[in-house]
Amino acid sequence: MSLRQGEGEAAIRDIRAMSHPCIICVAITGSLPTKANNPAVPITIAEQIESTREAFEAGAAIAHCHVRDDEGKPTSDPERYRRLKEGIETHCPGMIVQLSTGGRSGAGEARGAMLSLRPDMASLSVGSNNFPNRVYENPPALVDWLAAQMKAHGVRPEIEAFDLSHILKAHEMWKSGQLADRPYVQFVMGVKNAMPVDRDVFDYYIRTVKRLFGENAPWCAAGIGPNQIVLNEWAIAAGGHARTGLEDNVRLDRERLAPSNAALVARAAELCRQYGRPVATWQQAREILGIPLKA
Repeated sequence: MSLRQGEGEAAIRDIRAMSHPCIICVAITGSLPTKANNPAVPITIAEQIESTREAFEAGAAIAHCHVRDDEGKPTSDPERYRRLKEGIETHCPGMIVQLSTGGRSGAGEARGAMLSLRPDMASLSVGSNNFPNRVYENPPALVDWLAAQMKAHGVRPEIEAFDLSHILKAHEMWKSGQLADRPYVQFVMGVKNAMPVDRDVFDYYIRTVKRLFGENAPWCAAGIGPNQIVLNEWAIAAGGHARTGLEDNVRLDRERLAPSNAALVARAAELCRQYGRPVATWQQAREILGIPLKA
């Protein structure tokens, strides 16, 4: 039986997607998890560096980073980010360092105070949405300022899309020149009061990214809590990239805490093997995302 032209082209795309290396991003700490939630959550800079090194050796190519103060509370302190960035660069050579500009760690332009450190990447939320107990505010003026700072310092944004409108806004900013490079979009699903985990929406997100940014545009997905493994599998199976780590989920299953960030990376890497996708090395991740090593 022969395939019709459209079916044949789709089959070729599926084959290419399954042979494409999968970038695993590890979100090591976040702003919310504590050692009371899971003793493995790294809080101090030293703990974060060691946890990242283990995750790097397990297959993670990107480290998504937040920092905490001496009391374990989230902060945007550039000096702490500097120490963490330099530690990861020393102990995980080549790994992509992505710093968070999220709103739980600071307010206003303080959220981007670390961008002058010139990390490889930084998260960028381009719109507001509801969170479990508050509004995650990203006013247009702040979004524009953060984007301008990233562009000025040669930092590649990762668009954290909590809503379909965020993907469309990223496209608008790219076309206007506010974003220097084609956006790398991460679908965030499962945050209470924001976008739930919905397969139809997920598939529409993928179609929207391909329509706006090109058939081969890379994208990523992150699921919160028990939905982490769900979004890992959906993304890996669909040819995207995957985010894992203790920031988003502190458990392996209902009965067991995750023993480390590395264990969650290993779980995502096993899904890659099941779907016939190689885990991207840091070299491949930089090639896919167009992020050269900085001098």
